[in-house]
Amino acid sequence: MFPLDQLRTLLAVVDEGTFDAAAAVLHVTPSAVSQRVKALEQGTGRVLLLRTKPARLTESGQVVVRLARQLAQLDRDARVELGMAHSGEPATLPIAVNADSLATWFLPVLTGVPAELRICFELHREDQDHTTTLLREGLVMAAVTSSPDPVQGCSVSPLGGMRYLPVASPGFVARWLDRPLRKAVGEVPVVVFDRHDDLQDRFARALTRGRDAGPLRHLVPSSEGFVDAVVAGLGWGLVPAAQAAPRLESGTLVLLDPRRAIDVPLYWQQWKLDSPALAATAAAVAEAAKEALDRR
Repeated sequence: MFPLDQLRTLLAVVDEGTFDAAAAVLHVTPSAVSQRVKALEQGTGRVLLLRTKPARLTESGQVVVRLARQLAQLDRDARVELGMAHSGEPATLPIAVNADSLATWFLPVLTGVPAELRICFELHREDQDHTTTLLREGLVMAAVTSSPDPVQGCSVSPLGGMRYLPVASPGFVARWLDRPLRKAVGEVPVVVFDRHDDLQDRFARALTRGRDAGPLRHLVPSSEGFVDAVVAGLGWGLVPAAQAAPRLESGTLVLLDPRRAIDVPLYWQQWKLDSPALAATAAAVAEAAKEALDRR
């Protein structure tokens, strides 16, 4: 059995980012934090933590941190059931969510979680194709993800699909699209969320049977900023239907191809942990997804 004080210390270093910050949270000296982490590493025979700023976990460290976070949650749940938890002591539930879900349907979900559970939600914004990485690393306990393959130790449930529409501003269309989109899409400016975002390329390849979107790319790593950039005429892009609809209605955006859209399936992955906080959050997410996401 791993010593609990060493597990809590490793978890604090990961969550706070540095030994000094962990020491402040735990009310011990940085030297004590270092000694506990070193003792845990000696006990496992593995290097668990890279001493960078912020500190980063090794693969072995990811396994141990998952255990530490699970034990911390189970400890709190048990104390709540026994009436031993202080009334002012909340539970922290870290969740990874993609930016477009955050900007459209996910935040109202959290208001559906019973307030008496006293959960502090810690949201980590990440691309839907990479949220499972945070699960695997033990940094979050649940995630909205595009992967149907469960991370080890996790369960997975389908939520529905998020539909993305190819749109541009009227001014962009007048300036750049004087020929069919199929012929122009590989040359005109495009807006992408970040370097991992391949939605625009997927659309272009489907339209042209193999050709990516053009090389003139504007990276805008914010869901709201992405839409604003497309509305401003910086480039064309794929915008969530919920964000595109009012702008299509007002005429600030136009649909480039009414016959084509990209549907991204989303899933809820969470640790297999018997926790009231996790169960209540999962139920609220599933209920909201029925209304917000495409179920086809």
